Amino acid sequence: MEERDKHLIEEHIKHDEELKKFVEEHIVFEKLLDELNEKVHLTPDEELKQKQIKKLKLAGRDAIERILKKYR
Repeated sequence: MEERDKHLIEEHIKHDEELKKFVEEHIVFEKLLDELNEKVHLTPDEELKQKQIKKLKLAGRDAIERILKKYR
């Protein structure tokens, strides 16, 4: 994420509940993916979970970008 985006998020997260929700979800997804990436081998269920989390994270990032676009 670019510095400009980080600054916009810090500036607007206080009053934009939608932005806050997506940023918090993004952080949770990052942590979940980090936990899965620490494992040497993933079970098929874990691989599926990893793919689902990546899709959700990407959708959330798209939503964050959409919100930030209106503040630029």
